[in-house]
Amino acid sequence: MNPRLNRRDFLKLAGALPLGYATSQAARSLGLPNLMQQDGRKNVLVLVFDAWSAYNISLHGYQRETMPNLARLAERAVVYHNHFSGSNFTSSGTASLLTGTLPWTHRALRGGDDVAQDFVSRSIFSAFKDYYRITYTHNGWANTLLEQFQADIDELVPWKSLFLRSYDGFIHSLFKNDDDSASVAWTRNMNVKQDGYSYSLFLSHLYGELQKNRYADLKQTFPRGIPSTGDVGSEFLLESAIDWTGSRLPRIPQPFVGYFHFLPPHGPYNAPMDYIGHFENDNLRPLDKPQDLFTARVPYSALLKRRAEYDEFILYVDREFGRLFDQLESAGLLQNTVIALTTDHGEMNERGISGHSTNALYQPVIRVPLLIFDPDQPTRVDVHTPTSAVDLLPTLLHLTGQPIPDWTEGVILPPYAEPTPGRSVYAVKASKNGQFDPLAHASVALVKDNHKLIYYFGYQERGVDELVQLYDIQADPEEMTDLSTSQKNVSTQMLDELKTKLEEVNKPYIK
Repeated sequence: MNPRLNRRDFLKLAGALPLGYATSQAARSLGLPNLMQQDGRKNVLVLVFDAWSAYNISLHGYQRETMPNLARLAERAVVYHNHFSGSNFTSSGTASLLTGTLPWTHRALRGGDDVAQDFVSRSIFSAFKDYYRITYTHNGWANTLLEQFQADIDELVPWKSLFLRSYDGFIHSLFKNDDDSASVAWTRNMNVKQDGYSYSLFLSHLYGELQKNRYADLKQTFPRGIPSTGDVGSEFLLESAIDWTGSRLPRIPQPFVGYFHFLPPHGPYNAPMDYIGHFENDNLRPLDKPQDLFTARVPYSALLKRRAEYDEFILYVDREFGRLFDQLESAGLLQNTVIALTTDHGEMNERGISGHSTNALYQPVIRVPLLIFDPDQPTRVDVHTPTSAVDLLPTLLHLTGQPIPDWTEGVILPPYAEPTPGRSVYAVKASKNGQFDPLAHASVALVKDNHKLIYYFGYQERGVDELVQLYDIQADPEEMTDLSTSQKNVSTQMLDELKTKLEEVNKPYIK
């Protein structure tokens, strides 16, 4: 039996050891190279801030200065101005980022879905085989996906480990082998619903008082509430996760690939006191856009308030991203690390809709930021051609000299490759569809050059079997004028292409 460890086993061991030991004594005794030293390959770091719309970023022309740090640092980045997520919510959008495929391929269609079995071993983690792979997320649905990819991850940081310590933490420690049912029972008894009731009136209110006292000081800093996933005991501080990430990355073996998925600016929009009221007197009055098929009938005044709160929360994200960038630069990591800054989907506060829990595919929920910081491209480059979330994985593989697997559906992004004229970019929302059924109840957007077609089908509950909208997103970025009738030739051509694509992706699931 050969006692020598292979590189993958040593990477896992090295990641758990103190820095000095991992880089010297352990490596020498095992006859392996110093794995903290570069072998000529770049590290890869993907930073995701959840529910982050390009429409609310000053870098992309928004009237409010929501991200001054990003605007400053963008001078060192490739900035993508017409970048689209794979979907408008976490499960589908995150799976597209991680697999380089669209929702109708990876099949994480519904909230909390896994990807199809074929994709368990087809992700960013399996694609970077010789790298130390580390990941963390605040988002429970994203964590479901990370756990599915765990066999190809060297360090999956436990989901709640970067949350504030709460009194329900012992449930997860005490019932490790039955975590799901124990958590459900605990939540039922402790979680006070909007009507003020829970299964256990005494225990739930006792729990509430304990938590209130524990977080009293923090609540002065976060008067709207401490940032959380919205569930009981899910409070966290973004700065704590940022500090942990900034201190951990310099200590792990290189080259590494990291995927860090932070929840802000996802709702609830609990910005710190420093930013509350920041935009109060700027007199911004966005267009009062017409409500349509998917409106939730939120009043315009409420949408204005929610938009301001969202913008304040983005300021918090900007501050923390700027701090992380500075930490990584001080540690020397930016000299040999490609950073991709993006999101899983966007957010909207218009048309009677607040948030992203909608079947609508307007620009604010699918046009999202992407910036790539590459040490070999230190000056700003602006890319305006339409690009997709599925392009990120092949691009990162290309930048690090890795082979690009044939299962990815994206292309290498410009300026690293020539843009494809007339390329079709898709976004898909099918959360009411059966996971492995043909798509019969869905929303699909097709972006091609300056036109965007949205095809809604199967919404009988709203009295609509099919609905087609067409916009010129260059001339009409606010999507105020539907051209599906006046530009019938364009609409018909794009719809035919989209329906042909649907026939192709549905074929494997037709019984």
